[in-house]
Amino acid sequence: MIYSGTSIRVTSLEGDDKGIYELCFDRKDESVNKFDALTLRELEEALTELSKLQGKGLLLTSGKDKFIVGADIMEFGETFSAGDSAISDMLTEVNHTFNKLETLPFATVAAINGYALGGGLEVCLACDFRLMSPNAKIGLPETRLGIIPGWGGTVRLPRIAGLDVAVEWIAGAKEYDAQTALNANVVDGVVSQDLIRSSAIKVLHAAAAGDFDIKALREQKDSPLAINDTESLLAFESSKAFVKGTAGRNYPAPVEAIQAMQNAAKLGRDDALKVENASFVKMAKTDVAEALVGIFIADQMLGKKARHWEKQSDKAIEKAAVLGAGIMGGGIAYQSAYKGVPIIMKDIGQSGIDLGLNEAAALLTKRVERGRMSAADMATTLNRIDPSLSYDGFDSVDIVVEAVVEKESVKQSVLKEVEELVSSDTVLCSNTSTISIDSLAKALTRPERFCGMHFFNPVHRMPLVEVIRGEKTSDSAIARTVAYANKLGKKAVVVKDCPGFLVNRVLFPYFAGFSLLLRDGGDIQQIDKVMERWGWPMGPAMLLDVVGIDTAVHAEKVMAEGFPDRMKRDFKAASDALFEANRLGQKNGKGFYTHGKDKKGKPVKTLDDETMKILSPHVAESKTFSDDEIIARLIVPMATELARCLEEGIVASPQEADMALVYGLGFPPFRGGLFRWIDSVGISAFQAMAAPLVKLGPLYELPEGMSKMAATGQSYYQPVA
Repeated sequence: MIYSGTSIRVTSLEGDDKGIYELCFDRKDESVNKFDALTLRELEEALTELSKLQGKGLLLTSGKDKFIVGADIMEFGETFSAGDSAISDMLTEVNHTFNKLETLPFATVAAINGYALGGGLEVCLACDFRLMSPNAKIGLPETRLGIIPGWGGTVRLPRIAGLDVAVEWIAGAKEYDAQTALNANVVDGVVSQDLIRSSAIKVLHAAAAGDFDIKALREQKDSPLAINDTESLLAFESSKAFVKGTAGRNYPAPVEAIQAMQNAAKLGRDDALKVENASFVKMAKTDVAEALVGIFIADQMLGKKARHWEKQSDKAIEKAAVLGAGIMGGGIAYQSAYKGVPIIMKDIGQSGIDLGLNEAAALLTKRVERGRMSAADMATTLNRIDPSLSYDGFDSVDIVVEAVVEKESVKQSVLKEVEELVSSDTVLCSNTSTISIDSLAKALTRPERFCGMHFFNPVHRMPLVEVIRGEKTSDSAIARTVAYANKLGKKAVVVKDCPGFLVNRVLFPYFAGFSLLLRDGGDIQQIDKVMERWGWPMGPAMLLDVVGIDTAVHAEKVMAEGFPDRMKRDFKAASDALFEANRLGQKNGKGFYTHGKDKKGKPVKTLDDETMKILSPHVAESKTFSDDEIIARLIVPMATELARCLEEGIVASPQEADMALVYGLGFPPFRGGLFRWIDSVGISAFQAMAAPLVKLGPLYELPEGMSKMAATGQSYYQPVA
């Protein structure tokens, strides 16, 4: 044994492989390898020992089923908060270690199994060769966190694989499979998992025998980019323009990464690393990085809680059922079948069954057309959906999701009927978006086995599932439902029952703010554009058209009944007027906008005169509002309602609340979530923003807990003692 630590061990191979060393990443008492301070320190110590030796080569392996998943963001977040010098020093230390790996007196090869992401890939780029198993994935996802690769990624990748690949991989922040990585020259070979170690050893023997020019490989990585000035200017400037247009002005890291590569193009490795260092520090102290890193950490917490619930589940989910086919039922059936859970899809009529099957088939066909699934896999997946007009087989299902029409009496009747036909152990769920879980439970004899499981449309795209606990819902029912959500690849947030639950309860005050703006003379298109610039994927008018005006009107009535002091209106809202005129949004081509398609078949929307004629009796004369006024009038009621939900215990933590809005509504990720945004502006400043709007109604009043936090200088993520 040459070196033995908590995360790393270095051994010398014997027999015919004598002279070859193996550095294995294998963190004790952890399921994955990641780069934390301990692992980096041990890597430095291990490489120091190796640098004293002579030999044929070094093999980098992992003792886990994943190579290295990246840096420990939880730990390095502390470094970020310590200031520029601390960040820069950390990068310098790591790069000193990686440079030591790159300059060992013998060849090096990384045998990549599983994931090698971020720093996990950067350490591989410091090796002379990289082999990859077919099921492995690699990538540099740092720009998704608002930062750039800081351990040599922007320096080594363009010198190994070329500028085009480096720009695509670093700015795109995606994960790539083995064949794509081989085609891009990022890795040197793809070898089956059972042969990758022996193949890597053969590469080291060949290098030691002089079959490969190791000196030339290292000189290439240590030299300026092999590109002339004209090519460089065209490539970098066009890349920056394209990436800026794609990423948008709210995500500066991808462009900064390209700029770092451009600034370092004429430099050798060590000076190029200094350029990367400076760009990393610049990005690390942005609000966007803080927000995106915060989202990453919150997502980790969300996943940990979901896994904790799953461990408490009394039974694995082997078979499911959905009641009600159609678009929503078909979407749930598709997701279940695609993720490997057989599902019965029941409806009362063949037309509903056909609609659900067509929805599932259409989604699978798109995957086949895009090369993401074979026709055989599509057939296998469809066979996991058992369409039925009866309850045959329901006695063997582990969970049932009710997704029938959004009427309380109908849902109660269906749930009561199915409860009598399933085993006493089966968990029943309702996909309702508005109806109280406690009210629906009144029809059941086993309310402890019942909860809400609210999917968002379209099911296959929207990550969030709200799992709603009723007054009598058992932990066992919640655990099994969360376990099913996990199997479907969804992000589960457990919330308590109330009108609108969490997401819709917070969304409709936002829509209420929009209604008030229109009543007071606001311009539809201006409001939409302002909120899109603020970061939403679409403005409130377009969102209402997508949701469906009829759906929104129904939900608004539920919210008004549930919270009459805040959400009951004393005027006719624009949505009500459009609903009465049968303008239902995208579903019938007319809502706030008229919807159609251009010559290429892409959706287009226009604001026609008919909309304004319908709305004119119910709105004031056109008035110009500033961008800040529009933002405040829409975001303040959403924020105050979210604060009420936290104070009432509807949602357990600011992190879960923020992630629910990001995953369920598309709240701008670069703002880190609504609570994190409040922290960024300061609760006192938020209070000042809301104060002049209180005259508009109680929705703009801060709840008691929020007011106390403002008075004592607290924040949601870093409360002051």
